[in-house]
Amino acid sequence: MKTKKMVIRTAALLAAITLTSGAILPVQNCNYSANQFSAYAEGNYTTGEEGIYKYLKYSDHIEISFCNTSATSADIPSTIEGLPVTVIGMYAFQNRPLKSVTIPDTVTEIGHYAFGYCSELKSVTIPDSVQKIGIRAFESCPALEEVNFPDHLVEIQSNAFENTAWLKALQKEDPLVIINGALVDAQTTKGKVVIPSSVKYVCPSAFARNLDVTSVVFPSSVSAINDNVFFYCSNLESVEVKGATFIDSMAFAYCNKLTDVKLSGKLTKIDERAFSDITARATITFYGSKETWNKVEKKEDDPFLKNATYIFDENHIDDPEEDIEGDVNMDGKFNVSDIVLFQQWLLGNPDSELKNWKAADFIKDEHLDHFDLIAMRKELIKRS
Repeated sequence: MKTKKMVIRTAALLAAITLTSGAILPVQNCNYSANQFSAYAEGNYTTGEEGIYKYLKYSDHIEISFCNTSATSADIPSTIEGLPVTVIGMYAFQNRPLKSVTIPDTVTEIGHYAFGYCSELKSVTIPDSVQKIGIRAFESCPALEEVNFPDHLVEIQSNAFENTAWLKALQKEDPLVIINGALVDAQTTKGKVVIPSSVKYVCPSAFARNLDVTSVVFPSSVSAINDNVFFYCSNLESVEVKGATFIDSMAFAYCNKLTDVKLSGKLTKIDERAFSDITARATITFYGSKETWNKVEKKEDDPFLKNATYIFDENHIDDPEEDIEGDVNMDGKFNVSDIVLFQQWLLGNPDSELKNWKAADFIKDEHLDHFDLIAMRKELIKRS
């Protein structure tokens, strides 16, 4: 095994990727911001090879950087040189003839374009350890019809599953593709859209280039409008953001019919390119005082914000807080006392009362039984 010590910076890495022969460069539908590539910042590492893989060895983890171009299956190791494999790097498996892949439960991040254009890949299981899936990570995998997610929210970046059978099937079931609290895709929605309160995270580019959506209302559970969410939604007229503290780069770029914007009083920052290249003059309702609005970090000479008419509504009331899953006694938290109460209720104890029976419906079949109790126990153990 050969190793070589390196120090690399973000800009140099991106330039190197662009010039590397054999890599398929993506068709860019949106202008991705620099912070979407921040995972690949400077660092000290050595390089190595093991089997069909090349990798980067850091002080505490391994990143898979390359897989043999003829590989038809990949059983990614959980450790190399005694260190956990935690990252699948950019382009690592792109355009491989993979029919199957096994990702170990040590991996926390699947990098940008990692499995793009793997045309024969039919299924993938995202392990419980994964927290983030990068830009176009599985794009143009037309045979990919099964994606198994862990039962927690995963931060999914722009167009991660574009042009896959899996996404197309879900779009037919519901134009709002929601996975464990993440709004993955809304590009086939039409007209007026209300995002359900179960959504906590909106993927970058979720609505991008949707020419049919005219109005969107977000619940207060959504704390950020990420990069490119409404990029080039040229018929979008109104949007209400009830709880967002941050609006990121190009979020509303080229939305030239956007005339009604309602913003949360919790807002602290608007990226300088959030409302880029909009010609419309809007009425902006801010759910807070003028003094609070003036404290929001923003580009003071931004044309869209500068030309808007402002309404300051200090009496706006946010959506009521959601019920806490498992909190059957409604004390504001889910703990052992809820499980004890639910178990007593199932046993028919006349002194047991479920103040919120829906909080115990973990199976989501509107029927309470021992299967819900088992699921509650597993969830509490996982959180402990």
